[in-house]
Parts: sequence; structure tokens; C-alpha cells
Amino acid sequence: MSATPLPSRRLFLGMAAAVPLSTTGVLTLGSRSASAATTSPFVMAYFTQSPRNLGTDYGLHLAVSTDALQWMPLNQNNPVVTPTAGDGGLRDPFILPKQDGTFVVMATNLKGTDWTKKTPYIHVWDSADLRSFDNYRLLKLHDMATHTWAPEAFWDPSRGQYALIYSAVNSSGHNVIMVNYTTDFQTVTAPQVFFDPGYDIIDGTLAKDVNGVNYLYYKGRNSLVGARSTSLAPGSFTQFTSGLAPQGGIEGPILAQASGTWYLWGDANALFYTWQTNDLSTGTWTATDRRVYTQPLNSKHADIKPISQTVYDNMVAKWGKPAWNRLKSYNFPDRYWRHADYIGRIDPYPFDPYTDSQWKLVPGLADPSGVSFQSLNQPTRYLRHSFYQLRLDANDGTTRFAQDATFHRTAGLADPSWSSFRSHSHPDRYIRHYAYQLRIDPISTATGRADATFSVWY
Repeated sequence: MSATPLPSRRLFLGMAAAVPLSTTGVLTLGSRSASAATTSPFVMAYFTQSPRNLGTDYGLHLAVSTDALQWMPLNQNNPVVTPTAGDGGLRDPFILPKQDGTFVVMATNLKGTDWTKKTPYIHVWDSADLRSFDNYRLLKLHDMATHTWAPEAFWDPSRGQYALIYSAVNSSGHNVIMVNYTTDFQTVTAPQVFFDPGYDIIDGTLAKDVNGVNYLYYKGRNSLVGARSTSLAPGSFTQFTSGLAPQGGIEGPILAQASGTWYLWGDANALFYTWQTNDLSTGTWTATDRRVYTQPLNSKHADIKPISQTVYDNMVAKWGKPAWNRLKSYNFPDRYWRHADYIGRIDPYPFDPYTDSQWKLVPGLADPSGVSFQSLNQPTRYLRHSFYQLRLDANDGTTRFAQDATFHRTAGLADPSWSSFRSHSHPDRYIRHYAYQLRIDPISTATGRADATFSVWY
């Protein structure tokens, strides 16, 4: 299914064509061991957007992860809080763990995609534990006739204040990264330029004091570019990378570290790309294998932060795990199971209706030790095979239907950490994709094993 994407600031800003995926020019795929230990869980803040606007919501969404790669949306991927003032919606949310162990949540004051809107305000909440969001307010940062996009903040120990950075058009006539300082996120100092390389840039994100160096990544000329400084002072950063981008450009960089590896995330019109490095100082990145990361459904311009195990556990207890799953192809990890015209297939993410890709894995209709795939958006219908092709049909209550709609989950035929599904009524056959359609076939080749292997996640 094709769809026209929602407008992007990439188009609005009129930036240059995309640059190669790797600053080395080599498109190697990075991977990491599934058994690698992590020091803490993580939270992601985001809003949602889908190609035909069916899954778009301008409230604060949260997801959690134990490795900063595989993300589980909370609250059934519904917002946990929505702004009640300003534009009535948010973009570009950011979570700051404060010095006292509590959190501040900030976001762009914009509902929708009208990039011409001007506002000096951002949304702000306080939170003790990321389960309640209190003291909601609009915070004014400047008096300029411009926007205030993608606010982020960090503690500057040399000043004993928090630095609050954001994108705005100043007297230069182009977007720069501005900064205000604050101790309480109630009042701020006068704005000043934090970083201006001399051309239009937005979406600054900072990794602070990495072996004595601070790294600032931002969106410039349709790619993710890095600057660095041994100081946090305004005007001290200098660009040191050429840029990363897939075809068509990218924005919304996120820097996150897990198990000694740095990840750089970017948003290409609601499709996240991820790169990795073990050394930020080199400025070189390799693309992370899409098999090992899964973004929250419809997530857009996000932020990632480490959290304690207690905060993680309490968030999951409050907001709950999804009542549905999505299934990703092993050898086409950009594609997910979905139904279209009642036929089972795999299609590239993202697509609409996005609910076509959400499934309830219920006890097998013919054998409760197996599994049946119940459609979330058409709950009277299940995936079943008919002439070996998988269809989404209404359960007619017959023994034949129950058998055809029941499968047995096994270790993945191509990767035992993934899953394969053997037919209950034809136990010599497994679900696999062929020409992107789902069917059941005997599996005897490496290609067949890869076609029959899937991840079960959210």
C-alpha cells in the first residue's frame, strides 16, 4: 500500500540532498550480542505519526527497553499526558533526569505540521517517577518572532545551572541552536547563541563529558552532523563530522549509550535509523542491523534516557504491556506481518492502516499448546491457511477452521533466538513469506529457513 507521507521539516527547511550513510563511505552492518549486559533499563519519549495520519497523536508517549534497542510501548501506545495550553499538542519530547533524582519533561509547543507557526514557549512538566506529570506550564524562552523547536537540557556544573537548548531563527536569518540557563525551569536567563556553524541547523542533542569531551549532534543539510568541545560554553563547539543520512534525509538525532556502545538514532519521516560506534571521538559510525532494534509503533522524533530498575518496574506496573504483538521478518527486517484485503503478507514499515499489523497471539483454537493469530482491528477474524496461503477469515466455529488457524511456535529455523511457526494441520509445513505473501510450505533450504523466521515483539 502506498501513501503520501506527512510534511517534514526536512522539506520545509529546503536543505541539501542526503549524504552517504557512513562517514567512512562503507555501509557495514553493526550487531551486538543478545547476551550483552546492560547497566540499566531505558525510557523513550516520543509522539506518534503514521503515513496517512491514522496513528498520529501529539501527546507524550513512553516506551521502555532493557537494551536501548528493542522498545516496548506503554499504555497500549496511547499518550500518558497531553498539553492543555499553548497549541494543545507537542512534538519532540525530551526527558531530563535532574540532579535531585526527579525528572523534567519538555516538548515543542506545536500540534501538527505548520512549520510557519511562531511561539516563544515550550511545554514543561515535573515528574517524580515518570508515572505522574505535575506542574504543567508553558515556559517562555525568548522574544524573537520565531519558533522554539526541539528543547533539550543538561546540567552545566561550571555554572551550577541547567542549560536549555533549542532551535530558533535568530538575527542571522537561519536556524541556530540557542541556549538559556535556569535552576528551576520556571524562570530562565536571556537567550544567547549556543552553536551556529553558519548554516541552517535544528535538533541539537548532547553527550556530556565523554572522556573530557562534549559531543553535540544536530540536523544540518538534511543529515546528522557532529560537533565537539572540551567546554560547555556557548560558541565553543566546532563541527568535526560530515554527516549521516539515508536517501531522502533525516532529523531528530538521539545519542544513547548501552553496554559500552554508543548509538545514534535519527528520524526519517517516522522511520528510525540507528548507527553505532565504540568511540565517539572518531566521528565514524556503522549502520546497526535493523534486526536488532525495533522502534515503538508510529514513534516520531524521540528521546532516550537511562532509568533505574525501580522506575522501569513501576512504569510497567502502572502503564502495562501491550495487549498485542507485531511480527518482523528475519531476512526483510524492514517488513512486518499485516493483513491487506484479507491476505496475510509482509510490508515495509511504516504503513497505514497500522492496526493491520497488530495481532493477539491467543491459545491455539485447535490445541491450546499452540497459537492462533487474532486480528486486533478485526477480532472475529484469524489468520488461517487456505490452499496453503494465509488469509484473514472469520472464525466459523468448525474443526477445520480451528486446525487451519492453529500453529506451533518453535525456535527460529534461521536463528533460534527468533521464532518460526509450524502448521498444526500440516506439521511438515511452516509459515513463511514468498513474494511478500504469507503461506505455509515445507522448508528445506537456507532461503526457506530465513523466510520462515520472525521476531515477536511490539
